[in-house]
Amino acid sequence: MLTRNCLSLLLWVLFDGGLLTPLQPLPPQTSPGKQREHAAPLPGRRSPAQRVKRGWVWNQFFVLEEYMGTDPQYVGKLHSDLDKGIGTVKYTLLGDGAGTIFTIDDTTGDIHAIKSLDREEKPFYTLRAQAVAIESGKPVEPESEFIIKVQDINDNEPKFLDGPYVATVPEMSPVGAYVLQVRATDADDPTYGSSARVVYSILEGQPYFSIDPKTGVIRTALPNMDREVKEQYQVLIQAKDMGGQLGGLAGTTTVNITLTDVNDNPPRFPKSIFHLKVPESSPVGSGIGRIRAVDPDFGRNAEIEYTIVPGDGGNLFDITTDESTQEGIIILKKALDFETKKAYTFKVEASNVHLDHRFHSAGPFKDTATVKISVLDVDEPPVFSKPVYSMEVYEDTPIGTIIGAVTAQDLDLGSSSVRYSIDRNSELDSYFMIDATEGTIATNNLLDRETTAQYNVSVIASKISNPLLTSKVKVIIHVLDVNEFAPELYLQNEMTVCENAKAGQIIQFIGATDKDLSPTGQKFSFRLPPEASSNPNFTIHTYNNSTAGVEARRNRYSRRQQEFYTLPVVIEDSSYPIQSSTGTLTIQVCRCNANGVLLSCSAEAIFLPVGLSTGALIAILLCIIILSAIVVLYVALRKQKKKDTLMTSKEDIRDNVIHYDDEGGGEEDTQAFDIGALRNPKVIEEKKIRRDIKPEPLCLPRLRPQAEDNTDIRDFIIVRLQENDGDPSAPPYDSLATYAYEGTGSVAESLSTIESLTTEAEQDYDYLSDWGPRFKTLAEMFGEEESYKADKVT
Repeated sequence: MLTRNCLSLLLWVLFDGGLLTPLQPLPPQTSPGKQREHAAPLPGRRSPAQRVKRGWVWNQFFVLEEYMGTDPQYVGKLHSDLDKGIGTVKYTLLGDGAGTIFTIDDTTGDIHAIKSLDREEKPFYTLRAQAVAIESGKPVEPESEFIIKVQDINDNEPKFLDGPYVATVPEMSPVGAYVLQVRATDADDPTYGSSARVVYSILEGQPYFSIDPKTGVIRTALPNMDREVKEQYQVLIQAKDMGGQLGGLAGTTTVNITLTDVNDNPPRFPKSIFHLKVPESSPVGSGIGRIRAVDPDFGRNAEIEYTIVPGDGGNLFDITTDESTQEGIIILKKALDFETKKAYTFKVEASNVHLDHRFHSAGPFKDTATVKISVLDVDEPPVFSKPVYSMEVYEDTPIGTIIGAVTAQDLDLGSSSVRYSIDRNSELDSYFMIDATEGTIATNNLLDRETTAQYNVSVIASKISNPLLTSKVKVIIHVLDVNEFAPELYLQNEMTVCENAKAGQIIQFIGATDKDLSPTGQKFSFRLPPEASSNPNFTIHTYNNSTAGVEARRNRYSRRQQEFYTLPVVIEDSSYPIQSSTGTLTIQVCRCNANGVLLSCSAEAIFLPVGLSTGALIAILLCIIILSAIVVLYVALRKQKKKDTLMTSKEDIRDNVIHYDDEGGGEEDTQAFDIGALRNPKVIEEKKIRRDIKPEPLCLPRLRPQAEDNTDIRDFIIVRLQENDGDPSAPPYDSLATYAYEGTGSVAESLSTIESLTTEAEQDYDYLSDWGPRFKTLAEMFGEEESYKADKVT
């Protein structure tokens, strides 16, 4: 490199007779705005006879980077045609690095670089030159701009900015599979020479991988690279400039390549037979052993599924996969019994869960092994013949009566005798006892089904040879009922009958209760006792669902004649021995509407006026109370009017606001307050009749015509109305005048018995039914009296 730099410098020095002048313009790069024509003879050359153009024109100089000489590096020379060489012109240099990097001889115009330059830091410098007359100080040439370009040398090696690299490629990939692309950068000038032209090559990693020398793409170079053989590869990549020629600079990086797994290996059992020993006392559902198949693959490609091949013992065992270890866990499905069978043999198959169809040609991805299980004998507790025992016993059974037995035996080899006992956890367990040898259960107390209908007793069986080995069984004892209680009459609501009931009508349903069993377990029958079988009012109708209905035997019942009826009823159950009892029903007569809805059952309702219900009577009483309150209020207001006015001083005519709690009777009612304060005092002194004082009645005779005997009452009312309208003594407030008149045309005519010629006994009231709905209640009342009299006569 030093030799090359020296040769370049020598060429610069020797160029054009040893002098570099700016008088040779570069036409392609001349700036038109800064051109000037001069006569410019070149130093060391004879001037031609003809006149030539003078020029202060140049574009750029070149200077080598990384100059290592001891003297300043010569760059070039500035010279003006007007400089005759007698020291009248002075040269100056301005711009990038002027004075610090570049210096100029103000007399000769020689430019030197006093520092070593680096093109990678700054590739060129822009400067301005000026030629000035020393005497006048005026420019002899216009200011001109030129560039000093740093000439590149190959001083930078290629660099991998992203290295070291990490890459993956699936195992068993074909030759030429893409792995990764690397890229190196060179800081040298790519437009000058081959300093920045990079070529890639592999220093380490062959023959497994290859690289494209121009693009840097790494690919596989060998087929069927197996991850299970070698998983990690480290490849050393070199990038060399100068197109890879001798003398170029180089940079290296490493690429760590990992082969990723594919499912190219089936699972394999390390041995063909697995031996397991399992105690017969192992609980159902527990894991009794583990087996494992080996798969050299990794991750999901190594997931294994285990299955039991149908055969001997396959129905007693199951197998699942432990996801963390990929082991097969054998699970017990049914209880083992050494005395029944001591060994089991079955086959287990292991296969991959996720298959890769590219490798199916290599064979099936599964393997089979044999599992032999030996059952170990364990000293076990006695075993009862049933999981639960159920027994029955009648209540009041004598103490010591045997009601059943439990049985347990030792199934182990060399069986031992069994002892029985009752696990007494409560007082109810003391009602029974058990024979310790035979296992028979007997009563230890009198039983009552109505108190406790079922007992749950726990019986313990233990081996005499090993009392610690025990087993327990549940015994359910049902206490059977003995029919010892008579049924009782059950009535949900009070028994009532409507006055307008008809013969054959069911007025209410009745039932029965029995302390012996629930009503669903008993059937009851109902009947009248012999002495009441001919009851003319009511009878009993029995149904098959252990209920009965009370049936009316006649039409119409009257509260005034008889308000309550009694009816004896005999109830019998269906158990043995049959129990019966007699109950008495009390039936109350009530008033109902036409639909059979109860209206009133109270005794005082009998004496109410015909056609008025209890609600109507209450409404009438409320109206009377309200009218009485209105009258009392009216009298109190009348007394208030006679009091003195609130204003006692005639001279005090200031406004007064008076509070009173009476709304008054309208605009004419001024008796509730004194309005004298609102009037003119002069007007007050005048003796006029005050409007707020009730005027005294005028002593005018009121002419009241005498009503003739045959005058219609309507004419009489009209006369009275006109009389009140013309009365001058009527109060100045509203008043209520009530005039009652029935009118004429009643189909009933007069109901008075004054002119009646017949007696009550001879009167026939059947015609009341023809008068319509308004006289329906009256017809029912007189119809009941007639029916009642007929019954008395019979």
